Amino acid sequence: QVQLVESGGGLVQAGGSLRLSCAASGGIGSIYTMGWYRQAPGKQRELVATITSGGPTNYADSVKGRFTISRDNAKSTVYLQMNSLKPEDTAVYYCNAYLPIAPRVAYWGQGTLVTVSS
Repeated sequence: QVQLVESGGGLVQAGGSLRLSCAASGGIGSIYTMGWYRQAPGKQRELVATITSGGPTNYADSVKGRFTISRDNAKSTVYLQMNSLKPEDTAVYYCNAYLPIAPRVAYWGQGTLVTVSS
């Protein structure tokens, strides 16, 4: 059974930092593209960052230069280091695992809340 378990969310003041972790189990191997998405109240879920099996990363323009995604394949864990946080970063952050080859399945974690106070 595939599981993605996020941790590391919480309340932080603007300008502060948080590191999110997502532990994968149940067959999520290094071939998967891992990503972080977020959903703010009243808004659609949006991409934050992704990292492929080979390491290339992609970031939303709104977080470039502030957030860093990384992965430890030996631990089946993906991280999101968030620096210089802003109130507009407040959202539920979701971990995603996407298999880029057939059958091209995707899995989601349950989400972790990040609240940035001004």
